[in-house]
Amino acid sequence: MTDKGNQRFILSVAALAILLTGCSDKGADFEYIHLPGTEPAAGANMPFTSAIRVRSGSVVFMSGVTAAPVPHSHPHKPAEFDHLDFSPEAQTEAIMNRLNETLEAAGGQITDIVQVTRFVVDVENNQNAINQVMNRYWGDNHRPASTTVEIVRLATDPRFILELEAVAVLPD
Repeated sequence: MTDKGNQRFILSVAALAILLTGCSDKGADFEYIHLPGTEPAAGANMPFTSAIRVRSGSVVFMSGVTAAPVPHSHPHKPAEFDHLDFSPEAQTEAIMNRLNETLEAAGGQITDIVQVTRFVVDVENNQNAINQVMNRYWGDNHRPASTTVEIVRLATDPRFILELEAVAVLPD
C-alpha cells in the first residue's frame, strides 16, 4: 500500500470510529434496531440483530480469532493443533472464550460486541452448532449485528471451521 493509500485507510478508520462512537451520552452505549418479526419477543431464533446504533463508548476492533491456541507458530505448524477438539461446538467455545478474554483485557465483556463477522466452512453442517454456542454466550438479551461468510478453508489449518472477527463498544 502506498503512503497515500495508508493515509486514506487511517482516515477511513478514524472516520468510522467517530461515526460509531457518536456524541450522545444518554442511556445505553448502543441500541438494538429490530425489523418486524425479529424482536426477541417474536421468538426468532437468530444469533444476531438487524442493526445496532452506537450512542457513546470506546470502539474496540478485534482481529479474526480461531480455536488455535495463542500463541502459535507462524507459519502454522499443524502438529501444534493435533490435541484440539475440532467439533464445531468446541471450536466456537474456544473462540467465544478468547473474545471474552480479549474484551476483559480491554475493560469490557462479551456482550459489548456490537458486530461480528463469521467465516464458516460448510455452513449447512456447522451453523446450528455454532449458533447454539454463540447464543449461550450472548445470553437472552443480546444479539450483535452479524454477517456469515461461507469459505472453503481457513488459513490456520484445514481442520478449523470457524473464525470470528468482531467490533465492540465499551462504556466510557
